[in-house]
Amino acid sequence: MVACARSGAAVVIDPGAEAEKVVAQCQGLEVMHIVLTHGHRNHAGAKDQVKEAVGGVTAMSLQDATGYLRSAERYLQDGDRLPFGDFELEVLATPGHSPGSLCFKVGNHLFSGDTLRQGDIGPTNLPDQDLARQLTSVLSRLLTLAENTVVYPGHGPTTTVGQERISNVAVEMLRRAR
Repeated sequence: MVACARSGAAVVIDPGAEAEKVVAQCQGLEVMHIVLTHGHRNHAGAKDQVKEAVGGVTAMSLQDATGYLRSAERYLQDGDRLPFGDFELEVLATPGHSPGSLCFKVGNHLFSGDTLRQGDIGPTNLPDQDLARQLTSVLSRLLTLAENTVVYPGHGPTTTVGQERISNVAVEMLRRAR
């Protein structure tokens, strides 16, 4: 979750499980949006419970909504901006881990779901996942961001774009392939 300290407006990102924990973290905040980086259960499973408890407009890509039989009140596209308090969440389309994978940028903070992880990318071993598209997304959409952009993956520790340019295994694979 990310919130504006001044206004208390907040965005919940990827409520996959533990709805009670997410709801507790929302106390005292006004949830404006509940957004999903992709439709996999471990990122979307508690969406409806969280929505029922704290409100907010649910949003995800149409591709993942149809592909994973999920619903949302708003379907996001690349470049969409969702305001909350003094901030706005910018939507970056990053297909590959799923057909409609999205990342969300707020200032110099990037919420990458399973598209980019510290030192690696998210898995691409399921039938609807596409390694080439995911690598393209990482290289053309994410690693082009400012090097001090802090990356919050859906799993594992935080990192920065600058660190991933140097040490990400996917980037290294492409360097060797050239």
